[in-house]
Amino acid sequence: MALTGPQRTRRMSVVVTVLATVIAIFAAGSPAYADPDDEGGSDALAQKLEQVAFGYYDARAKLQASQIRQAELTKRLREVEITIVRLDAQVSLVAAARYKGSHLGLLNGLLVQHSSPNQMLQGAAVAEYLIWRDDDALHRLAAARSEARTTQEKLAEEIKIQQQQFVELDKQKRAAESALAAVGGMVSAGYTGPVPDAQPAPRTANGGWPSERCTISDPTPASGCVTPRMFHFLNEARLAGFTRFVSCYRSGGPYEHPKGRACDFAAAKSGFSTAATGDDRNYGNRLAAWSVRNAEALGVMYVIWYRQVWVPGVGWHAYRGRGDPSSEHTNHVHVSML
Repeated sequence: MALTGPQRTRRMSVVVTVLATVIAIFAAGSPAYADPDDEGGSDALAQKLEQVAFGYYDARAKLQASQIRQAELTKRLREVEITIVRLDAQVSLVAAARYKGSHLGLLNGLLVQHSSPNQMLQGAAVAEYLIWRDDDALHRLAAARSEARTTQEKLAEEIKIQQQQFVELDKQKRAAESALAAVGGMVSAGYTGPVPDAQPAPRTANGGWPSERCTISDPTPASGCVTPRMFHFLNEARLAGFTRFVSCYRSGGPYEHPKGRACDFAAAKSGFSTAATGDDRNYGNRLAAWSVRNAEALGVMYVIWYRQVWVPGVGWHAYRGRGDPSSEHTNHVHVSML
């Protein structure tokens, strides 16, 4: 049925309004679809993944610190052992000289053959020096042997620490696998490839991750806040070329969004859309690979992308949502931070 003049006018007005809205959305960089409001998991899973990640990175930090100490102690022990060999040779000469009486003969010659007081004093000084030199060699040898024993004991302690951390890492791995069983669980191929290294985020003096609050204004269109570590991740991601739409803070729901410790990175340039294909999926693949490659440097807790989840210590596993792009994470890469 043909439209009347007024009807055509009203329809054109609606079309213009819709086009203007779409143009404004793209110009502002806002998403074409609503932000994912459900990550497809549960509070229990979120808490378990957080616990596992913190436990894993803590064990890794302790293990690495112990390995560094072990390397330093091993180097020092080698130096002490060389010193012991050298002092052993020196002390052997002292012992041989005393056994043969050569020192006594030298001292007798110094003190008896010369009769002047000045010469007698010189002879006494030489005698005192020889006694000091030999005693010093003996003391240094004893100290070196004592240090060697102490260093070996410290090395044994470091080996114990490392064994404990290996046990803890295995414990965290099993806990993660158990938690992931609820959302798929099977090991998957994941995403790899050449990616640039990120600048590490600040750590504590002992190599751990400092506790952080949501104190920085969220730089993404989401209204809220992010933690300093999440903010650091966002900046490093942009420097690595991942500049498409991102949304971080959400006031409700499970996982880390309400804590300012999670962001959703849209695969499509226009924002959260349908399941990514072609260039959009390649973008998500590269971002997921970059996030995992730099996870330990940046403090990444886990990454979810295209029905797969990566957790430190266990790698990539299948992730099952409810069939929609949001919960299946086929339109965005979810990154949670410690």
